[in-house]
Amino acid sequence: MEQIQVGDSKCGGGISRKDAVVSVGGATTSRFDTLPEDCISMVIYHTTPRDACVVASVSKTVKSAAESDLVWEKFLPPESSSLVPRSSKKETYLSLADDPVLIDEGKKSFWLEKGSGKKCYMLSAMDLKITWSDSPAYWQWVTVPESKFEKVAELCNVCWFEIRGKISVRMLSKGTHYSVYLVFKRVSSRSYGFDHTPIEAEVGFAGKEASKTFVFLEPGDKDPRSGYGYSGVSLAAVSRAFRTRRPWMRFPREEVEGERESGGNVEEPKERGDKWSEVKLGSFYTNDGGCDDGDEIEIAILETQMGQWKSGLVFQGLR
Repeated sequence: MEQIQVGDSKCGGGISRKDAVVSVGGATTSRFDTLPEDCISMVIYHTTPRDACVVASVSKTVKSAAESDLVWEKFLPPESSSLVPRSSKKETYLSLADDPVLIDEGKKSFWLEKGSGKKCYMLSAMDLKITWSDSPAYWQWVTVPESKFEKVAELCNVCWFEIRGKISVRMLSKGTHYSVYLVFKRVSSRSYGFDHTPIEAEVGFAGKEASKTFVFLEPGDKDPRSGYGYSGVSLAAVSRAFRTRRPWMRFPREEVEGERESGGNVEEPKERGDKWSEVKLGSFYTNDGGCDDGDEIEIAILETQMGQWKSGLVFQGLR
């Protein structure tokens, strides 16, 4: 799960310097660097990691206060010290922000969003429930150098495609908007069964109605068989296809084009710089007063209605 928006912090640096006047969280304090260092640390303590880095440029005194363990321990989650112990709390923080670490016996990776300190996770394929994943005829567990996890799931051949995952709200940062992505890649040119096939995606709290959408796992390139690409296909067209059990690309082209303004488009995969692709499955918000620590977030991605066989993708996990 990746933090996308912090509920209680500003994205731009909240601390700046102009002629020895420092603005901290909207309040202006003159001669900030003449205060005792521990007082300066306590002021910075109530800001964000981004603010602490910005205000460090004010003076040597403020820099020393901004880099103190008192400040950076507040930005770190309690479990961080055992994960990557460093000589200072700031070094521990930066290490977790720059390089995810494996947890839960290597089934998850954990890191901090650098600007806010919000907790982020990736659930490996080994931590997911994949239908028929224990049958070598349908799925294989392989090792690839591009993955930090020991094993990834390679799809051999299935007609019933279903992947599910969950994570406890207790593990996440409160008051935070999260987005969920499926991370995967093609096995050279052997993939089939996913072109023009929308995949259902669900994200939400367990026991409550989940948000539902559709995604593509193949990029929206021009298909010579149909005469037009599927990039920008509307959710309305795909929803109608599922209701009628009729492939959307068999609708008259003008119908598909006319529905593109109805309720947004189906998400398509985007290539990353690390040889993997990702597609957004949905979002959720961990409201301070709106969910319990015992709640779980459930994620599902499935295609069980069209019946065509699918193959040739490798799944690293959900983030």
